[in-house]
Amino acid sequence: MHKIKQIFIYILLSIFTVISIFPFIWMIISATNKSIDVTKGRLLPGTHLVENIQNLLSTVDLVPALINSATISIATTILSLIIASLAGYGFEIYRSKAKDVVFNILLLSMMIPFAALMIPLFRMFGTISQIAPGIGIDTLTSAMLPSITTAFLIFFFRQNTKMFPRELLEAGRIDGLTELGVFFRIYVPTMKTTYAAAAIITFMASWNNYLWPLVVLQSPENHTIPLLISNLGSSNSPDFGIIMTSIVIATLPTALIFFLLQRHFVAGMMGSVK
Repeated sequence: MHKIKQIFIYILLSIFTVISIFPFIWMIISATNKSIDVTKGRLLPGTHLVENIQNLLSTVDLVPALINSATISIATTILSLIIASLAGYGFEIYRSKAKDVVFNILLLSMMIPFAALMIPLFRMFGTISQIAPGIGIDTLTSAMLPSITTAFLIFFFRQNTKMFPRELLEAGRIDGLTELGVFFRIYVPTMKTTYAAAAIITFMASWNNYLWPLVVLQSPENHTIPLLISNLGSSNSPDFGIIMTSIVIATLPTALIFFLLQRHFVAGMMGSVK
């Protein structure tokens, strides 16, 4: 009976695995076929991958879009990790009723949909454009700033900080470290799994961000990879082979980062401290 139950579980898990990875496999297969084959639902690899890549490069400016996405994503990730971890560390280590009230208000902000903030943000950056054009409308900075840290990321760091050994803090203070010294020399190395998980979440969200860049990035030379893919699909006769090839290329950076940090990602999401 036990063996029958195990067989049933493995069969069920195998079915769910196939369902989960099928879109990814179909995307890769479609990138090797012509547009007509993609529309027909061909499930066998073709021989047109190189042709699709050449057509993609001749149709759109792929490299600048990748550079723009990488610039925004990397800068957003680095700044988000620094700001959110400092905030989460401060909320948990230095407890007070006033800070708990501020933290609760911060959590309430998660209930506001981003669509409701777009018009105020756009007007704000429009005003900033008159004062400091370098960070106003149609700049990479304007696409990056609203994404620098989130209430979720601060909450994530605060919850993981609960697992941080207080003895290490006291030892650092006894050794004469300043509060920033304790944070950067003790807290950061100890919480590396939390940082890895937060880095994956932030980078993937920034890399795949579409709505706000669509609103604020108006020049073609500032477009990111999601905007470029969207433009490919909005033509009168879209070439689905080229579109699938661009999607595969756009997926590679996030997939690579996830596979490199997946062990730390799982540990960080479980709240472990090493």
